[in-house]
Formats: sequence, C-alpha cells, structure tokens
Amino acid sequence: MVPTAPDGRAGIDAGLVKRLIAAQFPEWSGLPVVPVERDGWDNRTYRLGDEMTVRLPTAAGYAPAVDKECEWLPRLAPALPVAVPTVLARGAPGEGYPHPWSVRRWLPGETAAPRRIGDLTRFAADVAGFVLALQRCDPTGGPLAGAHSWYRGASPAHYDEETRRCIAALDGRVDTARATEVWQAALDAGRRGAPVWFHGDIAAGNLLVTGGRLSAVIDFGTSGVGDPACDLVIAWTMFRDDSREVFRRAVGQDDGTWARARGWALWKALLTLTECAGPRDERAAGSLSVIDAVLDDHRRFG
Repeated sequence: MVPTAPDGRAGIDAGLVKRLIAAQFPEWSGLPVVPVERDGWDNRTYRLGDEMTVRLPTAAGYAPAVDKECEWLPRLAPALPVAVPTVLARGAPGEGYPHPWSVRRWLPGETAAPRRIGDLTRFAADVAGFVLALQRCDPTGGPLAGAHSWYRGASPAHYDEETRRCIAALDGRVDTARATEVWQAALDAGRRGAPVWFHGDIAAGNLLVTGGRLSAVIDFGTSGVGDPACDLVIAWTMFRDDSREVFRRAVGQDDGTWARARGWALWKALLTLTECAGPRDERAAGSLSVIDAVLDDHRRFG
C-alpha cells in the first residue's frame, strides 16, 4: 500500500503510533503501521496490520469523540442497516501525545466517489435508509447536541453571526438577498419534535461502498442526540436531480427540517467559499454549485 496522505500532520506520524501501540498494547506491537490512503481532518488514521486501524484526534476539540464512539457505537450498531466502526481498544495519552485514541476493526470498502457507485438513485435510497434507522435508535441518555458535535444537531443559529458575515463578504459572487432569505427561513423553522440520533457528517468521505452499494458509515465524531436536519445536507452536496428527489422522498422529514437543512448546507458552502484562495480554488466551484442548488430548492419548496 502506498499512502497518499503525508505522514506527520498535527505532530502525528507512524513512529508515534508504533510507540503508543508498543507501550499500551504490546500484543499488537509486531504489526506494521501505515497511513491510510485518504485521511480526514479531525483525526489521523493508520492501518495496523491487515485487520485494524488506529485513530488519533488531531486537536483537543476532537478528542471527546473518542469516548463518545467507544460508548455509543456498540449500542447503535445492532440497529443499523450497514456496518459502523467497531472499537477494539481505547488508548490513553502517552509518548508525548496528549489525547485519548482508539484501535478499531478495519472496515472494507472505498469512499463513495461517484465512479464507485453503481446506481446513484439506489445509493440515495440506501443513505436515506441509514438516516432513518439511526433516527429510530433509542436516544435515552445519548449525548445532547453541543460543543462535542460542533453544534450539529442544535439550531443553526449557533452560526448566525458567521453566516451573515460570509453573506456580506460574498456580495457580488452570490445572490445575497436570496441567501439571506434562506438563512432566515432556517432560523425561523424551530424544531418541535423530540430529539433523535443524528450522525452529523453524512458526506461522501464517511460513506463506504462495496460493489457500488453503501456498505458502511464511518466517523461518528459529530454524532449525538438532537435535530437530524444536519444529516440531510447530502441532498445538495452529493445528490443531483433524480437522486436528490429519491433521497427526499425516501428520508421524508417535515418542511421545517428541510428548511433547517438548507441552512446547514448554505452555512458550510458560504464559509468554504469565503476561505477559497481564488476562483481557481477547486473548492470554489463545488461551493457555488451547492449554494445554487440550495437557493433553487428554497424557491421550489420553501
């Protein structure tokens, strides 16, 4: 395996992982440690032999996810239609590394790039099935949305100031009047239902496919109990036309939830666009596409 992710980001490298394993789980110390091909931002992930991974938070803000996943993934897994990470061991700070970390069972599959998905409409229905199954899980005692979930599952009002600042900064690049209307509609659509489980980051990089079908969902670091609107954002970030309509029908949800979902999608796309170095930044086109889709969706359904 030839890793494409550079080793050493956030002060974490394969040498550190080997030392942590040797000190805390010596039974695995003889296994090779190799960075995964596609690494996330919140955590660094390494293959440990052929059947395990080691996952280490890159900053203190991401560390609470370790205990949350250790506690709740085993409880959620039996009720979900596809595989989720199995935590095998919890590591403690050590060897100069200041956060808890975990060892997990390796999940086969590839991230959900369009070329790997056989039928996008069927895939959209599969994702909707996962979202609904997660919402049906017992929320009793679950972690209420807040700082640990980066306020996914809470009201989008937490990001009100940031969103309005982004809208002002993008005057002339986006339709700021319509964007403001969509954002205000999201704030006005307060949730009335009981809190349910949400994942918090339903995105292509956290969805694994095998044989073109959804086979696993990973990275529950932003999960919790609250408003599931944030789990609908994939309607605009990944799905298009027929697949978007299939997802919308299959996942259901009331009008207010969809209004808040448009707010979540708009916030992230606006923020990303303001951070782009220029129009040639590859993220710019994707963000503009999401913004246009959200504004159009509000016109049709809002």
